Amino acid sequence: MKIGMSGMNPNTSIVQEFIIVGFPGFQDQDSKKIFSGVFLSAYLLILLGNLLIIFIFVKDESLHTPMYMLICSLAILDIILPSVIIPKMLVVFMFDYKAISFVACFIQLLFYHGLITSESFLLGLMAYDRYMAICHPLHYPSLMTNTQVLKFIVCCWVGGLCGPILPVILAVRLPFCGPNMVVHCFCDHVSVVKLTCADITINSYVALTISLSTLFIPLTYILFSYIRIIHSVFKIASSEGRLKAFSTCGTHLLVISVFFLNAAGVSISYRVSSTSVDMRIMASLLQSIIPPLLNPIIYCLRTKEIRESFLKTLQRTKILPKR
Repeated sequence: MKIGMSGMNPNTSIVQEFIIVGFPGFQDQDSKKIFSGVFLSAYLLILLGNLLIIFIFVKDESLHTPMYMLICSLAILDIILPSVIIPKMLVVFMFDYKAISFVACFIQLLFYHGLITSESFLLGLMAYDRYMAICHPLHYPSLMTNTQVLKFIVCCWVGGLCGPILPVILAVRLPFCGPNMVVHCFCDHVSVVKLTCADITINSYVALTISLSTLFIPLTYILFSYIRIIHSVFKIASSEGRLKAFSTCGTHLLVISVFFLNAAGVSISYRVSSTSVDMRIMASLLQSIIPPLLNPIIYCLRTKEIRESFLKTLQRTKILPKR
């Protein structure tokens, strides 16, 4: 909905709501049904997998350690992040209701980018936890207590959510005179800001600087940590000790790879001019769906303690017979 421009301050936004276009190349009903089914299935699997991780952590007190607190925090984050965008997407695809209010759009934008940043920080914290456990095992119990790790986790969440505040404030202050069609499946910074009727050079530079900083600083620290970890692992005398260290770190590296490879794919898609709009939108969606979908599978398959705890939980609830 738009309001007449006469008598309006040119710096005042006259757009009261945005229209979520979805995939511009797939506007037919058959495509929308397919997308609805795929994204609904993915969302239910994300909820099931990550709730299972949280349930196992809560039920098994032996898992109440710094490493598993971090895994549980990642599972909570992996539930909230898709929940910010997928329900509205399903409404768009299933019911063709594409309108989203001005305020709701910017709230979605803030939480989407903030939670992506929080996950980047949390993965960096998980690398720090592994670095301390392997490179400084004598200091680990005193430095990485449950209370201390909880404080670190809160800092990751708060710091991540604060990351996009400046770009969002700058974007909200822009005049939106129309059109109001967001060519995306949800409100993200690039798609919304390009709809303004003002110069967005400063907005683009600020957003790009913060985005790259919040991704590459944790990634640089993670790479540095794992170089030190690998160096320390090779000093372990027993082959069994080296295998256990590599197994724990390998699980974390898989999770890191899934997240940052998806982030790199999004970045590349926006910088390759031949990439279609639909491909860019899909790349952005996969960044929010693939890591939350794969992380529980990776941890359940590769972490012996989680697998054993899951089996014990099933036996306690009499779903599986006791051995």
